[in-house]
Amino acid sequence: MRVSELFVKCLEKEGVEYIFGVPGEENIDFLDALKESNIEFITTRHETGAAFMAGVYGKLTGKPGVCLATLGPGATNLVTGVAEANMDLTPLIAITGQADLERQHKQSHQFYDLVSMFKPVTKWNTSIRDKDIVPEVVCKAFQQAVSEKPGAVHIELPEDIAMLEVEGNPLEEQSNELLTRAVDKKIEEAAQAINKAKNPIVLVGNGVTRMGASEPLQHFVERISAPFTSTFMGKGAITYEHPQNLQTVGLQDKDHIVCGIDNADLIITIGFDFAEYSPSAWNPDGDKPIIHIDTQPAEVDTCYPVKTSVIGDLVENLNRLTEKVNAREQMDPFFEKLRTEIMDDLSEHDEDKSYPMKPQKIAADLRAVLDDDAILLSDVGAHKMWLARYFHCIQPNTCLISNGFASMGIAMPGAIGAKLAFPDKKVVAVAGDGGFLMTVQELETMARLKLPIVVVVWTDNRYGLIEWKQMNEYDRSSSITFDNPDIVQLAKAFGAEGLKVLRAEEFQPILERAFELDRPVVIDCPVDYKENVRLTERLGNIICNN
Repeated sequence: MRVSELFVKCLEKEGVEYIFGVPGEENIDFLDALKESNIEFITTRHETGAAFMAGVYGKLTGKPGVCLATLGPGATNLVTGVAEANMDLTPLIAITGQADLERQHKQSHQFYDLVSMFKPVTKWNTSIRDKDIVPEVVCKAFQQAVSEKPGAVHIELPEDIAMLEVEGNPLEEQSNELLTRAVDKKIEEAAQAINKAKNPIVLVGNGVTRMGASEPLQHFVERISAPFTSTFMGKGAITYEHPQNLQTVGLQDKDHIVCGIDNADLIITIGFDFAEYSPSAWNPDGDKPIIHIDTQPAEVDTCYPVKTSVIGDLVENLNRLTEKVNAREQMDPFFEKLRTEIMDDLSEHDEDKSYPMKPQKIAADLRAVLDDDAILLSDVGAHKMWLARYFHCIQPNTCLISNGFASMGIAMPGAIGAKLAFPDKKVVAVAGDGGFLMTVQELETMARLKLPIVVVVWTDNRYGLIEWKQMNEYDRSSSITFDNPDIVQLAKAFGAEGLKVLRAEEFQPILERAFELDRPVVIDCPVDYKENVRLTERLGNIICNN
């Protein structure tokens, strides 16, 4: 068989179901090999969209999503999506074609050193320059992608190598991954620090959901009766309805939840990643000690003074720590009062009828219509901040917010990956009109695959998050406005249904109808982003009382 055929057999052995990508001259041999495989190739309209699809698929399934591009511009288009997966700690395999070995030593059409190009945005990457190493390379790639902490891996397959005759078989599944238990001494140190603390608070990060540690986390916080808050990517680890849940942190430096952190004398971080929420934002003086519970040691940071670390399997270590800490009967009254204030604030605009719609109201209506296990993907923009704060999660992995690399345009292609991973769940992508137009071409992919996904576009003809920042910094904005096409007609041109909200009261019924249509639907929903500055001003006036 050819090298490309062996490569495909190795992917089959790893359980790959889909490959997302764009065909090119230098990967046609690989694509031909796929014709004889049960792996489905999803032809996308842009390589970045392919990587976004693969990344979300990988995040939700825990298995690496796979994407494919040719050399040169195909590979460079892939880089953004690969960087997205890597910084958001999502398992992904990126495969690129490459020029023949015989022309790589000189200036050559579309040739760049892709291994060097992908190195900063991957955990590991390599070029297959020997036909006999394919099984080892593919096996190692999948191991690297899923091992803690997961991320992106890149494999380059030169065109001439792909066509060589080869003998070989995929390697058997390797069992090298081993998440260790923390030593007893570290469990004891952490338990003693928690028992001595008067007002500990727990900061929940992306790692809890990734490691399936929601249940032991809930047992732990209930045992010590401590309040907890989640980063954007930690949302949903425990239901928003839990009486100790102070909801999401990270909108800005001054917030109700930050008052809770200010009042704490110990911060317990669990599955927390620096890329998402810098410690300088919530422990600026570095005066609050940290207990770091994660799969890997913490980064060194002046504002993150680690008192002790509990490193290894989150489920195992949380269960052991829960057995060691002293039980507390109830949460401190200060935090009980703070939760009441937070929940009152979050529900203030649930019945608002103004139009264009307030972002708080859009988030509330989305929650009202969606099932508990429905998957919402947020794009990047002002709407991301509102959804992180106001969209309530009941189950893990039901609100996906990219807050590591945070690339605009991820939501709609990502929704395709989500729907393929969980075809029986409702999937909705929420994007601003800026991010929506960045990957709008994948609407054709969605329609061609006949995927019943709903896309809600918050329209205001501007880059709202940048304007929000400009207004906070300079009290004026610049260079952020643009014109939009008719989004309803644009959706229809791509083969989807297009609907527009003309009154606030219409949004819930339109959303319900959209899910009943059993086809891709785009909803144009005008939004009132004057609420951005209003929220900043209101939170800026908060006085934290201990």
